[in-house]
Amino acid sequence: MQTNILEAKNRLSQLIKSAQAGEDVVIANRGKPVARLVPAHEKSVPAAEAGSAKRILDWLKHHPLPDYARRSAKQIDADIRDARASWD
Repeated sequence: MQTNILEAKNRLSQLIKSAQAGEDVVIANRGKPVARLVPAHEKSVPAAEAGSAKRILDWLKHHPLPDYARRSAKQIDADIRDARASWD
C-alpha cells in the first residue's frame, strides 16, 4: 500500500497496524516513495523455541561465517593453548 504524507499523518495508527500485520506500507511525497513502515520486531518466537538447537542451526545455515572467520577445532584448541600460555 502506498500513501501520501498527509494521509499517513492522519491515518498513522491504521498504517502501523497494517505494517505489523505484514502489509507493505510505503509513504510517498508527490508520488515518489520516501519511507517504508516495517514492524520493529520479527514475529515473536515462543520462549521454549528461542534458544533451541534447531533454531540456532537454522540461523547458522542462513548466516554462515565468512571464510576468513572459519577455524577448525584443532585451530581453536591451539589458539586457546597459546592464549593460556601467554598468561604465565
